[in-house]
Amino acid sequence: MAASAKTLAVLNARIMACNRCERLRAYSAEIARVRRRAWADWEYWGKPVPSFGDSQARVLVLGLAPGAHGSNRTGRMFTGDGSGDFLYPVLHQAGFASQPRAVSRNDGMELTNLWLSAVVHCCPPANKPTPGELRNCAPWLDEEMRLLRNLRIVVCLGKIAFDGFLGHQLRAGRISARAGFTFRHGAEYALPGGLTLLASYHPSLQNTNTGKLTRPMFLAVFRRARQLVELKHPIRRETGVPTDGSLSLVWKKGVSTPAYSKQKQ
Repeated sequence: MAASAKTLAVLNARIMACNRCERLRAYSAEIARVRRRAWADWEYWGKPVPSFGDSQARVLVLGLAPGAHGSNRTGRMFTGDGSGDFLYPVLHQAGFASQPRAVSRNDGMELTNLWLSAVVHCCPPANKPTPGELRNCAPWLDEEMRLLRNLRIVVCLGKIAFDGFLGHQLRAGRISARAGFTFRHGAEYALPGGLTLLASYHPSLQNTNTGKLTRPMFLAVFRRARQLVELKHPIRRETGVPTDGSLSLVWKKGVSTPAYSKQKQ
C-alpha cells in the first residue's frame, strides 16, 4: 500500500479498488457474469468486498472471505448466504445488529459497537485462498487494526481467520510466536495491549447443517464478547432500558444510550 488510510471509509475504498490477486479477481468477475439461476436478475457486486459496521467498534468479527453468491453478490460482508443467515440473528440477539436478517447492502442493517471484516476480501474458489492471496490481503487487516482505535475484543470465525489475526499480531510485534495459541471453539486469550481474542467455528453451512456449530454455541461467544466489553467499559443500566438484545446499545463508559441512529464510515 501507499500512504496509510486516514479513515475506515478511505480504507474501504482502497479495498474495493484492489487487484493484487489475479486469480481471485477473475473468479469473482466470472461468478458475477454467469450468476446462479436463483439470482439471475441480480446485478452482482463482483468486486472486493469492503468491511462493514461501526467505526467506533470495540468488537471486531473476522471471517474467512466473501461467499461467491453471498457477499460477492450483495457487496456486504456475510450478507445473502447461509453463513450470514446464521450470523446476523445471533448478532441481533446479542445486541450488536439492528435486525436479524441481512439480504442486501441497502436493507437498513446497522451494527452497533461491532465491525465485520475478513482475512480475504475477494471470494476464492472452493473457499480456499492460497497462502500468497492471504499475504496479499494481510495489509488491509493491519490498516483496519490501526484505525479501529476503540477495539477491545476480536472474534475470529474459523481457523484461517484465527491464524490470520495471529499473523497480524506477529507483524505488529504484539506477540513473538504463535505457540500457546490453539484454535478451538470458545477459546479465549488475553493479548498484550488489552485485547481479548475469542475463537469460534465458522458459521458455514458445512458446520451449521452438521451440528458442529449450533446457535447456542455461537450465541455464547457473542454474549461473552458483550460481557467483556461491559467489563472493560462498565455500563450504567438505566431503568426501562432492555438488556436482552431487543434494543441495540451504544456502549460508552458509564452510560448506555439507545442507538436509534448512528453515523457509519
